[in-house]
Amino acid sequence: MKGLPMRRHITAKLEEWKRSPRRKPLLLRGARQVGKTWALTEFGRASYENLAYFNFDLNAEYRQFFQLTKDPHRIMENLAAASAQPIFPEKTLIVFDEVQACPEAIASLKYFCEQAPDYHIACAGSLLGVALSHPASFPVGKVDVMDMHPMTFEEFLAAGDGAILAAYLRGVDALEPLPDAFFNPLLEKLRLYFLTGGMPEAVLVWLETRDVGALQATLSNLLDLYALDFQKHAPESLFAKIELVWRSMPSQLARENKKFLYSLVRESARAREYEDAIEWLVKAELLTKVTRCAKPALPLSAYDEPQAFKLYLLDVGLLRRFSSLAPSAITEGNRLFTEFKGALTENFVLQELLPQFDARPRYWVMDNPRYEVDFMVQSDNDIVPIEVKAGENVKAKSLRKYREKYEAATPLAVRFSLRNLTCEGGVLNVPLFMAGQTERLLQLAKEGPCRR
Repeated sequence: MKGLPMRRHITAKLEEWKRSPRRKPLLLRGARQVGKTWALTEFGRASYENLAYFNFDLNAEYRQFFQLTKDPHRIMENLAAASAQPIFPEKTLIVFDEVQACPEAIASLKYFCEQAPDYHIACAGSLLGVALSHPASFPVGKVDVMDMHPMTFEEFLAAGDGAILAAYLRGVDALEPLPDAFFNPLLEKLRLYFLTGGMPEAVLVWLETRDVGALQATLSNLLDLYALDFQKHAPESLFAKIELVWRSMPSQLARENKKFLYSLVRESARAREYEDAIEWLVKAELLTKVTRCAKPALPLSAYDEPQAFKLYLLDVGLLRRFSSLAPSAITEGNRLFTEFKGALTENFVLQELLPQFDARPRYWVMDNPRYEVDFMVQSDNDIVPIEVKAGENVKAKSLRKYREKYEAATPLAVRFSLRNLTCEGGVLNVPLFMAGQTERLLQLAKEGPCRR
């Protein structure tokens, strides 16, 4: 990410963390290559007097300091002396990178929280979610946790020549159609985002070269890197199954009904054979699991039906490359949005929703006859159904059925499409390029006359 001319949204959260009187050591989670190390080091250089950086994968010798003592002051003295990096309480951001390679460092965060809170420590690492799935290594209640995702569409705009468009999106404060002078350029930029996705390296390559071949190679290399992680980090007993699940993803999402089917992984496959492989990919944050929910009631988790779920990739650009959809599709009208039964569009919408809502999105289904609402999110104490339309046809039988069935519990619904921004009769129609503004637009709708 060196040279990327932009700020990530995570920076504002990091600044809040620094100022918090209840600050604890930080764990920054996220898939490999989403920009965690870049975000922490840039934040350290900009917001602290100095930065002390330790990579436990590159410098294995640092691990012994955590094995020899649990005293946080001695650990810091040893690290400062061995690395020749000055460390001052309150004034230095101390970054532990690839922290999963040193479980003792993760365990030590408990003592830093309790005995040395003046040290500002932020940790990141590859497959950190997998490492933290082992309870013995996780200092429960003694750390702050943040999640980092691929670049949002707004971040993508701001990184290139779309800063004015990004500012415009943030400033929309009325639920009324956008002028064509903004709507049309935003739609064109969204097509480009479907091409590149939000992985920082892919965005940087495109911004610097405008070379489609280089972009394709970058996305392919990222997919290869993840496949190598399966071999390097996954348990030997799971490796083959993880690879089969991963390779099935384009065909899983190319179907009209995107419920995960084990038969697409391997003929006659059973859930019990592949559950652990799926969970490994989810904890690695390469896949996002969206579980079916029986009804819109709080807490949503109480009504989960875990045997039925959909899986999505972490990034729409990676999914496009994985699905072998050629970049030339960007010139073919709205094909990028409608290809693979709208899979790219659903993946994009989920990608934009994840940073906005604390509770993980769900989906809803009713059978005989079949109705399906793509996503459900919790906004304050409201459960909001969301339907994703990949084109301008916004007929939404499933959304209408859901609202009829749960009328009292559904003051608002959201429909994403290529149509302009409107809010009528309790349905908020959001242009796809505004998916990153969903929670803010919902607050506007709650305050206005749109609620049913």
